[in-house]
Amino acid sequence: MTEQFHYSEDRESESAAKVQALEALLVEKGVITSTTVDKVLGYFESEMTPLNGKKIVARAWTDPDFAALLVKDTPAAIEQLDLPEGMAGAEGEHIAAVMNEPGVHNLVICTLCSCFPWPVLGLPPYWYKDPVFRARAAREPRAVLTELGVPLDDETEVRVWDSSGHSRWFVVPTRPEGTEGWSEAQLMDLVTTESMIGVALAAPAATAGAGE
Repeated sequence: MTEQFHYSEDRESESAAKVQALEALLVEKGVITSTTVDKVLGYFESEMTPLNGKKIVARAWTDPDFAALLVKDTPAAIEQLDLPEGMAGAEGEHIAAVMNEPGVHNLVICTLCSCFPWPVLGLPPYWYKDPVFRARAAREPRAVLTELGVPLDDETEVRVWDSSGHSRWFVVPTRPEGTEGWSEAQLMDLVTTESMIGVALAAPAATAGAGE
């Protein structure tokens, strides 16, 4: 990300200290046990990861019927895939996909806090929660995308989707050219968390080393 969205070097350690203090208080009050947080984090780090989103996007790129259902009824489409249990559970409520297409580029933000489709994209990156990014992306999305290396022509419409507790969005990026005949496994290598948020494009076919 660019300098506008960098955070202080000690931000992570400060956040960790606050979390540890809150965890200790909750354990003391008997609300959770000493292993609760580790179990939850372990689950999201091992099961609810961007790998799920990569599989969803790759299938949408290769199966038009799946892609149509994914936009119309995202949970129903996700149920068709062999993904971990709990995709519609915690942080996966009301997941909805939006499709990049010629003349339309989608960008996902959360102006209120950091609502994020964890089961599809994993844990939200720090910059996604940055107040500067959230404010500027809502106010001037085209300028922010240009700064992040996604210049769009004037004819391309930028649609900004504001995630919340009621709707958690993710983007199906445009399939890169030169990937005809690629397998879903090969296509997954071109999909990144950033491209599923809309702050980047899918990786070009030439950089992946797949399809050879």
